Amino acid sequence: MVNVAVIGAGISGLALANTIKNKAEVVIYEKSRGFGGRVATRRVDDFSFDHGAQFFKAKTVEFQNYIQPMLDQNIIELWKAQFIEIVNGEITNKRTWSNDPSNYVGTPSMNSIGKYMANGLNVQLSKKVEKISKENRWVLYDENNEILGEYDWVFSSIPPLQAQQIFPGLKVIFPGIPEYQMLACFSLMLGYEQPLELEFDAALIKGFDISWISVNSSKPSRDKNYTLLVHSTNIWAQENIDKDRDWVKDYLCDELKKIIPIKTEEAQYIGLQGWRYANIMKQQKGFEYFLNNENQIGLCGDWFIQGRIEAAYLSGAHLGKEFLSYIG
Repeated sequence: MVNVAVIGAGISGLALANTIKNKAEVVIYEKSRGFGGRVATRRVDDFSFDHGAQFFKAKTVEFQNYIQPMLDQNIIELWKAQFIEIVNGEITNKRTWSNDPSNYVGTPSMNSIGKYMANGLNVQLSKKVEKISKENRWVLYDENNEILGEYDWVFSSIPPLQAQQIFPGLKVIFPGIPEYQMLACFSLMLGYEQPLELEFDAALIKGFDISWISVNSSKPSRDKNYTLLVHSTNIWAQENIDKDRDWVKDYLCDELKKIIPIKTEEAQYIGLQGWRYANIMKQQKGFEYFLNNENQIGLCGDWFIQGRIEAAYLSGAHLGKEFLSYIG
């Protein structure tokens, strides 16, 4: 069997690894402590927040078939949220999410999806690949310049700018990669001992520096403790991603008060997550992934298609299928 390293245990990396695991020896390196990338959950004290991806859809038959076992095992469920849209402070739309289209969430948290996909795979958590060099084979190094391993093939599922930083000569091999620009996002998390009287579970916001508000605890199979998750707009986050985190937190709390009747100072917990690479700048067309047989490298990720969980899965799975067709 050929030896393969996958950098990143997000959805696309896990989809890739699962596709090729029976034909290759696969090791996944993940710099964080958990699986799933931006399909993430944070637990603090008695509060739980899905502070990355909020929900997902399954539009293709291929992805619908893939998630069916997760539905059967209650790893994912429908989120029948009370949904509203707020434009410049006014509610312009109000409806209950139903089965058309279906909006799914992981249960009891979004990171259950990554844990399910990582089952049976060799995932090395808290292992950051700092650089890669090509000798007889690809050699991966960590932050201390220690060798992590040597591999025949290396696949990356990390954001494009990070891939350019560690892959030697990537812009020569894949000249189009600088065109893939990702934008940042901040996630504000608020936990309350007592429920707030809000008339929605999920809200799409326009006209403010906040784009999304959800009652995280309204999702199925969640803890009873009341939690809110707030996303900034990508544009505002991109402009402020390097600002002091306390300033960002205070600004978003003030912005939130302009939208809904809330006292953020009464929250028992206020947290912040900054995602430097949260979403692709615009929907891409053309490539779903990149594979270079001569150099024995590949790239996948939602950024090839659109910033969605389904796109991440399809990018990784389709890269894996082409790789298998190449190695026979």
